[in-house]
Amino acid sequence: MNKAFVKEPTGDAPDEDDEAGGLPPMPAGTRNYLTPPGYARLRQELVELIERERPKVVEVVSWAAKNGDRSENGDYLYGKKRLREIDRRIRFLTKRLDIAEVADPSLHHGSDQVFFGATVTYATARGEERTITIKGIDEADSLKGEVSWIAPIARALIKAREGDEVQLLTPGGRETLEVLKVEYPAPAA
Repeated sequence: MNKAFVKEPTGDAPDEDDEAGGLPPMPAGTRNYLTPPGYARLRQELVELIERERPKVVEVVSWAAKNGDRSENGDYLYGKKRLREIDRRIRFLTKRLDIAEVADPSLHHGSDQVFFGATVTYATARGEERTITIKGIDEADSLKGEVSWIAPIARALIKAREGDEVQLLTPGGRETLEVLKVEYPAPAA
C-alpha cells in the first residue's frame, strides 16, 4: 500500500478518547471536578456500557460472523462499528473517572461566596438577570443553565460574594456583572 494512504500518529494530535462525546479536553494539571450526582451518572453510564450494552452487541456480531460473508453483512459491519464506539466511550469514562474529584457543593450551603457547585444569579450592566449553576466539565448542560467550572463566566464569578461586581472578558469587550444571589443545595439528611 502506498504510504500516502496510511495514517500514522504524529504525536501532536490529541488522544481520540479525549474527544469522546464532544467534550472538551481537561486543562493540563487539573482534576476532573464533579458533583456527587454527576459522578454517579458517569459511573452508571460506564457500568451500563460494560455490563449490558457491550455484551448485547458482542452477541449480535458473533451471530453475524457465523453467517458467512462478512464484507456484505450489515449486522456484522455496523456491530463492529458500534463496538468500537462503545470501547472508545468506556476508555474515555474510565480515564475521566480515574481523575475525578467529587466536590460536594452542599458543604457550602448558606454561604454567600461562589465556589464549585453554586447556583449564581447575576445582573449584567444592561440590567439583564441570569442564573447559572457551576458544574464539572463532564456534567454541565448549557440547556439547563449549567456551565463548566472552566468557562470564562464561571472563572469570573468564582470566589465573588453576593453584592460583588466582577469583570468578564467577552469577544465584545469587558462586561461588568453584579452577583445578586448565591445558593447551594441543602446537605442530604
